[in-house]
Amino acid sequence: MSWLSKSGAWRCAGIFAVLGAVALSGCAAPSVSAHVTSFQQWPAGVEGQTYRFVPADASQTNNLEYQSFQDTVRAAIGATGLVEAPAGAPARFDVSFHYGASQTQVTVRRPYDPYFYGGYGYGYGGFYGPGPWAPYGGYWGPAWVDVPAVAYRNSLTLQIRDTQRGGKEVYRSTAYILSDRGDLLRMMPYLTRAIFDNFPGNNGAEREVEYPLQ
Repeated sequence: MSWLSKSGAWRCAGIFAVLGAVALSGCAAPSVSAHVTSFQQWPAGVEGQTYRFVPADASQTNNLEYQSFQDTVRAAIGATGLVEAPAGAPARFDVSFHYGASQTQVTVRRPYDPYFYGGYGYGYGGFYGPGPWAPYGGYWGPAWVDVPAVAYRNSLTLQIRDTQRGGKEVYRSTAYILSDRGDLLRMMPYLTRAIFDNFPGNNGAEREVEYPLQ
């Protein structure tokens, strides 16, 4: 089962991630939620100026994965008003980025299962177990428990530096999406879109943006 179908099954069963990232609305319209933090001192009147990609470190040189993600960033960078410089030509702005997927822990809420937790327990407004409402409990909806679960943080950090101002950083943004497995390749289009959403935004802004899952 894919991570998306698994997440959808969880949500329809009443399970949700408190710090979740792949949100399902009514179990019908899946969406991706990205958490974004941005800082900017964006100069005025630079529409039409040129940019070039600069590897963030030596490991990105001649790296096919980096080049693929570079294409994804290139497709989203139009919001800046900048134009990519021809290969080998000087550019006003240097664009660099790094990315990764790391394991983390989130809290997941699920209906209380007395069989899983061993014996009797509170259920739908009463006790699970033998009785007139068994095995479904009483009247007021299920009891819930919070349990830890493994998640993966798919992240992208992008910097833009102004070569006419001594290489000063004029834009920095970090976006991350949580999922139940490392899925950076699929999440990258949403991460790049989130970083340039409402560009350049307010300095020090934190926001959460949601997109329909394609």
